[in-house]
Parts: sequence; structure tokens; C-alpha cells
Amino acid sequence: KVTAVSVGKAKITATAQDGSKKSKSITIKVKDSKKEEPEKPEASVMILQIGETEVPVTWENNPSVDALKELLPLTVQMSMYGGCEQVGPIGQKIISNDEQTKTEPGDIVLYSGNQIVIFYGNNSWAYTRLGHVDLTQEEMAELLAHGNVTITISVISSEREMTQ
Repeated sequence: KVTAVSVGKAKITATAQDGSKKSKSITIKVKDSKKEEPEKPEASVMILQIGETEVPVTWENNPSVDALKELLPLTVQMSMYGGCEQVGPIGQKIISNDEQTKTEPGDIVLYSGNQIVIFYGNNSWAYTRLGHVDLTQEEMAELLAHGNVTITISVISSEREMTQ
């Protein structure tokens, strides 16, 4: 026999079937499964470092950024190209949605589905937008226009972001 005692508690009484009138009672806590909130996934923030410098980035909200996030942490050896960009392989092809795009300094794009490109100048080509480094053209040139660089993209919990 189960009897509600109070909200969140129930009393279970067991009585012997042999006619001896012996019984035992226990009180238990009861969870209301309807009130239980689903566990929220930990929010995360993608961080970009160019060389040793962490730079502010506004990332796009698209399937390519989601796929890139699955590869993190990622370190890429970049190479100067065309006098306006640094390009490097991400190690595998990810989902892309290339569109003819005019780039600006700070733009981060995916090229051919398997290369990341960061611009310190302007260009026009078919790319998938990934994000934008929130620095001036001069700051981007200072970071990227003086030889090949290494970039690191990593992910941190948003708690770190909130406490800084």
C-alpha cells in the first residue's frame, strides 16, 4: 500500500500475507519527473589566437562554424597569399556554402571546404563566411602581413568569458 505523506514524500506499507498482521512502513522521497528540467548543455565560446595574440572575433551562426567547432582545438600553419590574406589547411573537409563574397580586413572564411583564410586586405571570391576579427585594417596588417603565422582556434566555457 502506498500513501502520499506530503509533497515529495510517500509512505509504503507492506503487510504479511500469512495472516500474522505483521507490517513494515518506510517513508521515501518522490521526484516529480514532470518538474525536472532537462540538463542544459554548457555554453561555449570560440577563441582565436594569431601567433600569441588572442583576438576578438564575431563568429557566424552557420553549419560550417558548427562543424569547425567539432575539430577544436585546432592549430593551423598559415601562409601568406596574394598580399591580402593568410591561408591554411584545417585537416579535413567540412560543410560549406560558398557564395561570391567581397572580403574586408578581418574576415575569416572557409575556402574549398578545407582551408581557413583570414584577410588583412580585400578580395572577391567564392567563400563560406566563418566570422570577422574585430580589429582595424592596420591592426590586422600588423598581425598578418609580415610573414607566415600560426593560428589556434579553441573553445572555452562561457563562464570564463563572464568572469573576465
